[in-house]
Amino acid sequence: MANGSTNESGAAAREAFRVVLVEPDIPQNAGNIARLCAATGTELHLVGPLGFQLTDAKLKRAGLDYWDEVSLFRHVSMEAMHLHFSSIRMLYFSTKGERPYTAADYRPGDALVFGSESRGLPDPLLVANREAVYNIPMRRDAVRSLNVSNAVSIVVYEALRQAPVEWS
Repeated sequence: MANGSTNESGAAAREAFRVVLVEPDIPQNAGNIARLCAATGTELHLVGPLGFQLTDAKLKRAGLDYWDEVSLFRHVSMEAMHLHFSSIRMLYFSTKGERPYTAADYRPGDALVFGSESRGLPDPLLVANREAVYNIPMRRDAVRSLNVSNAVSIVVYEALRQAPVEWS
């Protein structure tokens, strides 16, 4: 792919939801999300720099033997990711969002964007896309945030509930 984006699996792209992880830190989370993507036919886009190598044993173990079923794309930077998604609607998920994830109108092809475990999404990105930023409601007096793999699961299954994708 052009603009610093590559398809690691060589899988053919089809109209599916896309999960985008911006600068993920923890390989086990990315591996769990990869397994979810394999199970749901959702593309996985990793935006660098990554906090691990794609050859990391923890990443591979968390994804089990489903890696051949993951349509995995790698983007070297946020700029490369935005060029790749120039005509694709992007929805952002952050603890700083003001509307719940259930308020989003999900459509197949949407890119569902999540930040790193340690930093979340950059504030300028959230400000520039305020109308497309959502949160997952939780008790703020008890927890700062959910594990990113749990957050991705919640959002992906809501997207599929609203706009089911047919699998072969």
